[in-house]
Amino acid sequence: MSAPKVGFVSLGCPKALVDSERILTQLRAEGYDTAPDYAGAKVVIVNTCGFIDSAVEESLEAIGEAMAENGKVIVTGCMGVGSHREKIRERFPDVLSISGPQDFTSVMTALHQAVPPQHDPFLDLVPPQGIKLTPRHYAYLKISEGCNHKCSFCIIPSMRGKLVSRPIDEVLREGERLVKAGVRELLVISQDTSAYGVDLKYAPGTWQGREYRAQMKDLCEGLGSLDAWVRLHYVYPYPHVDEIIPLMAQGKVLPYLDIPFQHSHPGTLRRMARPAAAERTLDEIAAWRSDCPDIALRSTFIVGYPGETEAEFQHLLDWMDEAQLDRVGCFQYENVAGARSNTLPDHVPDEVKAERWARFMEKAQAISEAKLAAKVGRRMDVIVDDVDEDGIATCRTKADAPEIDGNLFIDEGAEALKPGQIVTVAVDEAGEYDLWGRLA
Repeated sequence: MSAPKVGFVSLGCPKALVDSERILTQLRAEGYDTAPDYAGAKVVIVNTCGFIDSAVEESLEAIGEAMAENGKVIVTGCMGVGSHREKIRERFPDVLSISGPQDFTSVMTALHQAVPPQHDPFLDLVPPQGIKLTPRHYAYLKISEGCNHKCSFCIIPSMRGKLVSRPIDEVLREGERLVKAGVRELLVISQDTSAYGVDLKYAPGTWQGREYRAQMKDLCEGLGSLDAWVRLHYVYPYPHVDEIIPLMAQGKVLPYLDIPFQHSHPGTLRRMARPAAAERTLDEIAAWRSDCPDIALRSTFIVGYPGETEAEFQHLLDWMDEAQLDRVGCFQYENVAGARSNTLPDHVPDEVKAERWARFMEKAQAISEAKLAAKVGRRMDVIVDDVDEDGIATCRTKADAPEIDGNLFIDEGAEALKPGQIVTVAVDEAGEYDLWGRLA
């Protein structure tokens, strides 16, 4: 008897991706299989994203497509709470179930009702690392859920709740399982990685015979003992982040920090209700680079925030000149249903937002191009992501996270390389965002 097939659509950020992986792991454990298309599925699960309006629309389109092509749809994720939930029910009254993020029980209950599981011990085999949606050589490691901040533009706390950290020993055991299964790069994610363990009062746990506290430094020391790259995402620049920089200089974790600065001007940051002290940020960056010269800094910014003046925006451009960040993303502000920023005065016209975004990206591109040009002639380790049919290898340096940063390409002599290999290359050429090199 063949296993019942379930269609799956996963939308949103890496944290939502991890939720999808947990659902898929449970599906496999209960004897379900995944279908490659709508026609072959008994039911379709859509894991939604509701962070910004464009993500909401993408989620609604995905639900609509699943309803049209299959007809039996279970909706979960960030759109499953609050006003978004009502919007889904209003537009698609026949969906089988709507649940919020991490509500795996509701998803499985709805699935059991729609398609009862068939137990077969020969089909119900799940690999120890669970079911992953990423390539075999890297994986996201979620260390907590929710967030204690109240940024005025963000509705994540209302969707995912306050900070709930996972026990330190549980996280380290998952990291160990992933590495044993062949993962060569662990990408640590959360809503606020720097706040890890605050809600647990840094409770200790035991792993491999040693006690670790549930806090950022101990987490990095534990993960750093595994034979894998460890990359930190969603880090707020709290003072204790300084303790992580020596671990980067020692090679225990990658010299890479993903910090969502969002803006530089104190007035803009106050309107955003951001937790960081902007006046100290440049000094912190200088200190990090002094302790770990190879550190790569990535960040995201919002331009056109309500009340942003030309002078505030120019402050951001000048700050960028000083900060010299390695990797940068930028968004034009848009209202999000339920966000307090919607009611702020002096919203910036769309054409002004677009013009500022273009100026910001021109600045960021010039900085990126200059920093990459300085790497020509250097030797560095890269991880192989893919080798195409022409023998061209797509790789990443320690300064590049998958899907959001740049690549290093090897055009010759790469035919024998395999995804997940870490090799040394000599950098020959640089572009605006990417590098080219040869095996050293």
